[in-house]
Amino acid sequence: MNNQKQQKPTLTGQRFKTRKRDEKEKFDPTQFQESIVQGLNQTGSDLEAVAKFLDASGAKLDYRRYAETLFDILVAGGMLAPGGTLSDDMTRTEFCLFTAQEDLETMQAYAQVFNKLIRRYKYLEKGFEEEIKKLLLFLKGFTESERNKLAMLTGILLANGNISASILNSLFNENLVKEGVSAAFAVKLFKSWINEKDINSVAASLRKVGMDNRLMELFPANKRSCEHFSKYFTDAGLKELSDFARNQQSIGARKELQKELQEQMSHGDPQKEIIAFVREEMKKSSISEQTMIGIIWSSVMSSVEWNKKEELVTEQAIKHLKQYSPLLKAFTSQGLSELSLLLKIQEYCYDNIHFMKAFQKIVVLLYKADVLSEEAILKWYAEAHLAKGKSVFLEQMKKFVEWLKNAEEVFKIFCTKYILKLFDVPN
Repeated sequence: MNNQKQQKPTLTGQRFKTRKRDEKEKFDPTQFQESIVQGLNQTGSDLEAVAKFLDASGAKLDYRRYAETLFDILVAGGMLAPGGTLSDDMTRTEFCLFTAQEDLETMQAYAQVFNKLIRRYKYLEKGFEEEIKKLLLFLKGFTESERNKLAMLTGILLANGNISASILNSLFNENLVKEGVSAAFAVKLFKSWINEKDINSVAASLRKVGMDNRLMELFPANKRSCEHFSKYFTDAGLKELSDFARNQQSIGARKELQKELQEQMSHGDPQKEIIAFVREEMKKSSISEQTMIGIIWSSVMSSVEWNKKEELVTEQAIKHLKQYSPLLKAFTSQGLSELSLLLKIQEYCYDNIHFMKAFQKIVVLLYKADVLSEEAILKWYAEAHLAKGKSVFLEQMKKFVEWLKNAEEVFKIFCTKYILKLFDVPN
């Protein structure tokens, strides 16, 4: 028997030393800030030299990690504390956006510095947009002159596509709105934006991010009216922005009106009541008859679920439109209204392929119902039609137009009773 104590097995292996680059580096912007500030102090107010310095420094300094610090320094001269004040214990530079001259030319030059930097280091794009959002929230912490410079710069950056119009969301902050900071800032911003581009470009950018219907939110709830908005921005020299906002509100009101009409039709409300309601809305919202007939047509055609089969949808459309012809007739008292309706019908039949063969039958039905006159139909046929489906619809209308041109008036009156059968319109 072996009395010697048996040795237990042990795990052996090599212990690896953690490499320095694998250790998580502590976030400490102090050294980064000193390097940037020192470089900016050396380049001074020469923005070409600033752009070159920033370009070269990106290879040595960690822009990705300290993007917020970098942008804070370029805008305010040092790191910003919450609220927009400069941190007391940090190095600063006097060469930044906030200390620059307050004019458009200088702001355009600064916009070029940011543009070159972001084009060179694409990964800064998102961080830069976040920085602008933050700066807008800090507006109350800046002086009026600093706000003006930031507004001009932001307008130029928006015009150049360096940032998205979604950053404007920060201006709807309740505290900024309540104290009138948002509206005043927006004046400078939109002036520089429109100066770089035009109102159509501004409108397109706003629509892209759903901001086109939110401009009223620049004012407190008790001042959020089209009249107040229009006066404020017109007095500030931005009539085109006032007109755009008024137009947007009008579009919004028309959409709501169309929705209300569709609901009334689906509930089966009497047409006399619908006509009275529409006339009241026209008066209240200053909507012309030509515009209103388009809204009514869209409401009538959206209030029913259409058959997907072409041979059945025509019969369904004729039956439906015959029911609503008194409503259509009530708002086609002018030649221009009739033409507007004809163009809406053409557009609808073109955009909805199952209705392509129904166009002529719809027009004949509305002629018999005294919604459309002979003059309006002939004018549409000769010169006022749209390009959409032109050849198809003109061919469909050829025999009916010839009949309108050539038949004697007495014969037309006599034939009106049988006109649907004459032109193969379902009865």
